[in-house]
Amino acid sequence: MDIRENVPLAPLTTFGIGGVARHFAEARTEADILKALEWARAKGVPAIMLSGGSNVLVPDAGLDALVIHVAEGKSALIDDDLVADAGCDLLSLIRSCAESGVGGWEKLAGIPGSIGGAVRGNAGAFGTEIKDVTIKVRALNGETGEVREFKNAECDFSYRHSFFKDNPEWIITKVTVSLRPTDEAASRHLIDETIAERERRHLQNVRAAGSFFMNPVSPPEVIAMFEKEKGVKSRGGRVPAGWLIEKAGMKGAKVGGAIASLQHPNYIVNTGGATAQDVDELAKRIKEQVLTRFGVELTEEAALL
Repeated sequence: MDIRENVPLAPLTTFGIGGVARHFAEARTEADILKALEWARAKGVPAIMLSGGSNVLVPDAGLDALVIHVAEGKSALIDDDLVADAGCDLLSLIRSCAESGVGGWEKLAGIPGSIGGAVRGNAGAFGTEIKDVTIKVRALNGETGEVREFKNAECDFSYRHSFFKDNPEWIITKVTVSLRPTDEAASRHLIDETIAERERRHLQNVRAAGSFFMNPVSPPEVIAMFEKEKGVKSRGGRVPAGWLIEKAGMKGAKVGGAIASLQHPNYIVNTGGATAQDVDELAKRIKEQVLTRFGVELTEEAALL
Protein backbone atom coordinates (compact mmCIF):
# COMPACT_ATOMS: atom_id res chain seq x y z
CA MET A 1 0.00 0.00 0.00
CA ASP A 2 1.54 3.29 -1.18
CA ILE A 3 0.76 5.96 1.41
CA ARG A 4 1.52 9.50 0.23
CA GLU A 5 1.78 12.60 2.39
CA ASN A 6 0.22 16.08 2.04
CA VAL A 7 -1.70 15.40 -1.16
CA PRO A 8 -3.88 18.27 -2.54
CA LEU A 9 -7.54 17.24 -2.56
CA ALA A 10 -9.10 20.14 -4.51
CA PRO A 11 -8.21 18.59 -7.91
CA LEU A 12 -10.04 15.40 -6.90
CA THR A 13 -13.35 17.20 -6.28
CA THR A 14 -15.87 18.70 -8.66
CA PHE A 15 -15.86 21.86 -6.50
CA GLY A 16 -12.11 22.34 -6.94
CA ILE A 17 -11.92 23.49 -3.31
CA GLY A 18 -10.06 22.31 -0.22
CA GLY A 19 -6.72 21.71 1.41
CA VAL A 20 -4.44 18.68 1.56
CA ALA A 21 -4.77 15.18 2.96
CA ARG A 22 -2.18 14.52 5.66
CA HIS A 23 -2.07 10.90 4.43
CA PHE A 24 -3.43 9.61 1.13
CA ALA A 25 -3.94 6.21 -0.46
CA GLU A 26 -5.46 5.27 -3.79
CA ALA A 27 -7.63 2.16 -3.76
CA ARG A 28 -9.13 0.39 -6.76
CA THR A 29 -10.29 -2.87 -5.19
CA GLU A 30 -11.89 -4.09 -2.01
CA ALA A 31 -8.52 -5.56 -0.99
CA ASP A 32 -6.90 -2.14 -1.45
CA ILE A 33 -9.51 -0.52 0.80
CA LEU A 34 -8.96 -3.15 3.50
CA LYS A 35 -5.19 -2.63 3.39
CA ALA A 36 -5.60 1.13 3.69
CA LEU A 37 -7.97 0.76 6.64
CA GLU A 38 -5.53 -1.60 8.34
CA TRP A 39 -2.76 0.99 7.91
CA ALA A 40 -4.96 3.71 9.42
CA ARG A 41 -5.83 1.51 12.43
CA ALA A 42 -2.17 0.60 12.96
CA LYS A 43 -1.17 4.28 12.88
CA GLY A 44 -4.12 5.43 14.97
CA VAL A 45 -5.36 7.94 12.40
CA PRO A 46 -8.94 8.36 11.15
CA ALA A 47 -9.81 7.17 7.65
CA ILE A 48 -12.02 9.16 5.27
CA MET A 49 -13.40 7.82 2.00
CA LEU A 50 -13.37 9.90 -1.18
CA SER A 51 -14.56 8.62 -4.54
CA GLY A 52 -15.77 10.65 -7.53
CA GLY A 53 -15.43 13.94 -5.65
CA SER A 54 -18.98 15.22 -6.20
CA ASN A 55 -21.34 16.21 -3.39
CA VAL A 56 -18.41 16.90 -1.06
CA LEU A 57 -16.74 20.01 0.30
CA VAL A 58 -13.19 19.62 1.62
CA PRO A 59 -12.21 22.07 4.41
CA ASP A 60 -9.68 24.77 3.56
CA ALA A 61 -7.41 23.43 6.30
CA GLY A 62 -7.43 19.99 4.69
CA LEU A 63 -7.92 16.69 6.46
CA ASP A 64 -5.67 15.36 9.21
CA ALA A 65 -6.53 11.78 8.29
CA LEU A 66 -5.87 9.02 5.81
CA VAL A 67 -7.97 9.89 2.77
CA ILE A 68 -8.73 6.71 0.83
CA HIS A 69 -9.44 7.68 -2.76
CA VAL A 70 -11.56 4.98 -4.39
CA ALA A 71 -10.34 5.27 -7.98
CA GLU A 72 -11.66 3.87 -11.25
CA GLY A 73 -11.97 0.10 -11.03
CA LYS A 74 -13.26 -2.66 -13.28
CA SER A 75 -16.69 -3.47 -14.66
CA ALA A 76 -18.22 -6.36 -16.58
CA LEU A 77 -21.51 -7.13 -18.29
CA ILE A 78 -23.06 -10.49 -17.46
CA ASP A 79 -26.02 -10.87 -19.81
CA ASP A 80 -27.97 -7.66 -19.11
CA ASP A 81 -26.51 -7.09 -15.64
CA LEU A 82 -23.58 -4.76 -15.04
CA VAL A 83 -21.20 -5.46 -12.17
CA ALA A 84 -18.97 -2.48 -11.43
CA ASP A 85 -16.41 -1.53 -8.80
CA ALA A 86 -17.59 1.42 -6.72
CA GLY A 87 -15.03 3.86 -8.13
CA CYS A 88 -16.15 3.48 -11.75
CA ASP A 89 -17.30 6.75 -13.32
CA LEU A 90 -21.08 6.72 -13.72
CA LEU A 91 -21.25 8.45 -17.10
CA SER A 92 -18.53 6.21 -18.56
CA LEU A 93 -20.51 3.15 -17.46
CA ILE A 94 -23.73 4.47 -18.99
CA ARG A 95 -21.95 5.17 -22.29
CA SER A 96 -20.16 1.82 -22.44
CA CYS A 97 -23.37 -0.06 -21.71
CA ALA A 98 -25.13 1.79 -24.53
CA GLU A 99 -22.37 0.70 -26.89
CA SER A 100 -23.00 -2.88 -25.75
CA GLY A 101 -26.73 -2.55 -26.43
CA VAL A 102 -28.06 -2.35 -22.88
CA GLY A 103 -29.56 0.59 -21.02
CA GLY A 104 -32.52 1.89 -19.09
CA TRP A 105 -30.58 4.38 -16.98
CA GLU A 106 -29.69 6.96 -19.64
CA LYS A 107 -31.46 9.77 -17.74
CA LEU A 108 -28.70 9.51 -15.12
CA ALA A 109 -26.12 10.56 -17.73
CA GLY A 110 -24.13 13.60 -16.67
CA ILE A 111 -24.61 13.19 -12.92
CA PRO A 112 -21.05 13.73 -11.65
CA GLY A 113 -19.16 11.13 -9.68
CA SER A 114 -18.83 7.39 -9.32
CA ILE A 115 -21.43 4.63 -9.29
CA GLY A 116 -20.67 3.94 -5.62
CA GLY A 117 -21.34 7.57 -4.72
CA ALA A 118 -24.50 7.52 -6.82
CA VAL A 119 -25.81 4.53 -4.86
CA ARG A 120 -24.86 6.03 -1.49
CA GLY A 121 -26.89 9.18 -2.23
CA ASN A 122 -29.49 7.49 -4.46
CA ALA A 123 -28.64 9.95 -7.21
CA GLY A 124 -31.38 10.82 -9.64
CA ALA A 125 -32.42 13.14 -12.45
CA PHE A 126 -35.35 13.61 -14.80
CA GLY A 127 -37.53 11.05 -13.01
CA THR A 128 -34.93 8.25 -12.77
CA GLU A 129 -32.97 7.23 -9.66
CA ILE A 130 -30.11 4.77 -9.30
CA LYS A 131 -32.33 2.64 -7.05
CA ASP A 132 -34.51 1.88 -10.08
CA VAL A 133 -31.79 -0.29 -11.63
CA THR A 134 -29.76 -1.46 -8.62
CA ILE A 135 -30.04 -5.18 -7.83
CA LYS A 136 -27.49 -5.52 -5.07
CA VAL A 137 -24.61 -3.71 -3.40
CA ARG A 138 -21.47 -5.26 -1.96
CA ALA A 139 -20.00 -3.39 1.00
CA LEU A 140 -17.44 -3.84 3.73
CA ASN A 141 -17.65 -2.67 7.30
CA GLY A 142 -14.69 -0.40 7.95
CA GLU A 143 -14.86 -1.08 11.69
CA THR A 144 -15.19 -4.88 11.74
CA GLY A 145 -13.93 -5.93 8.31
CA GLU A 146 -17.17 -7.80 7.60
CA VAL A 147 -18.15 -8.02 3.94
CA ARG A 148 -21.74 -8.58 2.84
CA GLU A 149 -24.15 -8.08 -0.02
CA PHE A 150 -27.25 -5.92 0.33
CA LYS A 151 -30.24 -6.60 -1.88
CA ASN A 152 -32.11 -3.56 -3.21
CA ALA A 153 -34.75 -3.74 -0.46
CA GLU A 154 -32.03 -3.80 2.22
CA CYS A 155 -30.46 -0.60 0.92
CA ASP A 156 -33.32 1.50 2.35
CA PHE A 157 -33.46 3.73 -0.70
CA SER A 158 -35.54 6.90 -0.64
CA TYR A 159 -35.12 10.42 -1.97
CA ARG A 160 -31.34 11.13 -1.95
CA HIS A 161 -30.93 8.57 0.80
CA SER A 162 -29.71 5.06 1.42
CA PHE A 163 -28.69 2.75 4.25
CA PHE A 164 -25.06 3.60 3.47
CA LYS A 165 -25.60 7.31 4.03
CA ASP A 166 -26.95 6.61 7.51
CA ASN A 167 -24.27 4.01 8.25
CA PRO A 168 -20.97 5.36 6.90
CA GLU A 169 -19.01 2.50 8.43
CA TRP A 170 -20.36 0.41 5.52
CA ILE A 171 -18.21 1.20 2.50
CA ILE A 172 -19.62 0.35 -0.92
CA THR A 173 -17.14 -1.68 -2.97
CA LYS A 174 -19.21 -3.10 -5.84
CA VAL A 175 -22.60 -2.43 -7.43
CA THR A 176 -24.75 -4.68 -9.64
CA VAL A 177 -27.39 -3.05 -11.81
CA SER A 178 -30.05 -4.66 -13.98
CA LEU A 179 -30.36 -3.18 -17.45
CA ARG A 180 -32.39 -4.10 -20.53
CA PRO A 181 -31.60 -4.59 -24.21
CA THR A 182 -31.74 -1.31 -26.10
CA ASP A 183 -31.06 -0.01 -29.57
CA GLU A 184 -27.53 1.39 -29.43
CA ALA A 185 -28.30 4.45 -31.54
CA ALA A 186 -31.45 5.27 -29.57
CA SER A 187 -29.62 4.83 -26.26
CA ARG A 188 -26.75 7.07 -27.33
CA HIS A 189 -29.21 9.67 -28.57
CA LEU A 190 -30.99 9.67 -25.19
CA ILE A 191 -27.66 10.07 -23.38
CA ASP A 192 -26.69 13.01 -25.59
CA GLU A 193 -30.17 14.52 -25.21
CA THR A 194 -29.96 14.22 -21.42
CA ILE A 195 -26.52 15.82 -21.25
CA ALA A 196 -27.66 18.59 -23.62
CA GLU A 197 -30.56 19.33 -21.27
CA ARG A 198 -28.17 19.47 -18.34
CA GLU A 199 -25.95 21.85 -20.31
CA ARG A 200 -28.99 23.97 -21.15
CA ARG A 201 -29.64 24.24 -17.43
CA HIS A 202 -25.92 24.95 -16.83
CA LEU A 203 -25.48 21.79 -14.78
CA GLN A 204 -22.48 20.50 -16.75
CA ASN A 205 -18.83 21.51 -16.61
CA VAL A 206 -19.14 23.87 -13.66
CA ARG A 207 -17.10 23.80 -10.48
CA ALA A 208 -19.85 22.73 -8.12
CA ALA A 209 -20.71 19.79 -5.92
CA GLY A 210 -23.95 19.12 -7.80
CA SER A 211 -27.23 20.18 -6.22
CA PHE A 212 -26.17 21.66 -2.90
CA PHE A 213 -29.50 21.26 -1.07
CA MET A 214 -32.11 18.52 -1.18
CA ASN A 215 -35.59 19.41 -2.38
CA PRO A 216 -37.49 19.86 0.91
CA VAL A 217 -40.92 18.66 1.96
CA SER A 218 -42.87 21.91 2.22
CA PRO A 219 -46.07 23.31 3.79
CA PRO A 220 -49.27 23.09 1.69
CA GLU A 221 -49.31 26.82 0.99
CA VAL A 222 -45.78 26.72 -0.41
CA ILE A 223 -46.62 23.69 -2.55
CA ALA A 224 -49.72 25.47 -3.85
CA MET A 225 -47.64 28.55 -4.72
CA PHE A 226 -45.12 26.44 -6.60
CA GLU A 227 -47.74 24.43 -8.50
CA LYS A 228 -49.64 27.55 -9.52
CA GLU A 229 -46.52 29.33 -10.74
CA LYS A 230 -44.90 26.40 -12.53
CA GLY A 231 -47.99 24.52 -13.68
CA VAL A 232 -46.59 21.17 -12.49
CA LYS A 233 -47.46 18.93 -9.57
CA SER A 234 -45.20 18.60 -6.56
CA ARG A 235 -43.50 15.22 -6.17
CA GLY A 236 -43.95 13.69 -2.74
CA GLY A 237 -44.80 17.02 -1.15
CA ARG A 238 -41.42 18.43 -2.13
CA VAL A 239 -40.65 21.63 -4.00
CA PRO A 240 -37.35 22.34 -5.78
CA ALA A 241 -34.73 23.93 -3.55
CA GLY A 242 -33.63 26.06 -6.50
CA TRP A 243 -37.12 27.58 -6.79
CA LEU A 244 -37.19 28.38 -3.07
CA ILE A 245 -33.72 29.95 -3.26
CA GLU A 246 -34.75 32.13 -6.19
CA LYS A 247 -38.05 33.22 -4.58
CA ALA A 248 -36.14 34.07 -1.39
CA GLY A 249 -34.03 36.51 -3.41
CA MET A 250 -30.80 34.52 -3.18
CA LYS A 251 -30.31 33.68 -6.85
CA GLY A 252 -26.93 35.16 -7.78
CA ALA A 253 -25.98 35.77 -4.14
CA LYS A 254 -22.20 35.79 -3.62
CA VAL A 255 -19.68 35.28 -0.87
CA GLY A 256 -16.09 35.60 -2.02
CA GLY A 257 -15.64 33.36 -5.04
CA ALA A 258 -18.83 31.38 -4.42
CA ILE A 259 -22.15 32.18 -6.11
CA ALA A 260 -25.67 30.73 -6.10
CA SER A 261 -25.82 30.13 -9.84
CA LEU A 262 -27.85 32.56 -11.93
CA GLN A 263 -28.94 29.63 -14.11
CA HIS A 264 -29.61 27.05 -11.38
CA PRO A 265 -29.63 28.62 -7.90
CA ASN A 266 -29.31 25.25 -6.13
CA TYR A 267 -25.82 25.00 -7.59
CA ILE A 268 -23.28 26.85 -5.49
CA VAL A 269 -20.50 27.47 -7.99
CA ASN A 270 -16.81 28.14 -7.47
CA THR A 271 -16.27 31.06 -9.86
CA GLY A 272 -12.53 30.95 -9.20
CA GLY A 273 -10.65 31.05 -5.93
CA ALA A 274 -13.66 30.20 -3.76
CA THR A 275 -12.83 28.74 -0.36
CA ALA A 276 -14.77 26.21 1.66
CA GLN A 277 -15.48 29.03 4.10
CA ASP A 278 -17.03 31.07 1.26
CA VAL A 279 -19.29 28.17 0.32
CA ASP A 280 -20.25 27.46 3.92
CA GLU A 281 -21.11 31.11 4.60
CA LEU A 282 -23.17 31.40 1.41
CA ALA A 283 -25.02 28.19 2.24
CA LYS A 284 -25.86 29.54 5.72
CA ARG A 285 -27.23 32.80 4.26
CA ILE A 286 -29.35 30.89 1.74
CA LYS A 287 -30.78 28.67 4.47
CA GLU A 288 -31.59 31.67 6.65
CA GLN A 289 -33.41 33.51 3.86
CA VAL A 290 -35.43 30.48 2.77
CA LEU A 291 -36.42 29.78 6.37
CA THR A 292 -37.46 33.41 6.90
CA ARG A 293 -39.41 33.63 3.64
CA PHE A 294 -41.10 30.22 3.60
CA GLY A 295 -40.62 28.60 7.00
CA VAL A 296 -38.79 25.78 5.21
CA GLU A 297 -35.46 24.45 6.43
CA LEU A 298 -33.08 23.37 3.68
CA THR A 299 -30.83 20.36 4.23
CA GLU A 300 -27.47 20.02 2.53
CA GLU A 301 -27.07 17.27 -0.03
CA ALA A 302 -23.37 18.06 -0.25
CA ALA A 303 -21.33 16.83 2.71
CA LEU A 304 -18.51 18.67 4.49
CA LEU A 305 -15.73 16.12 4.95
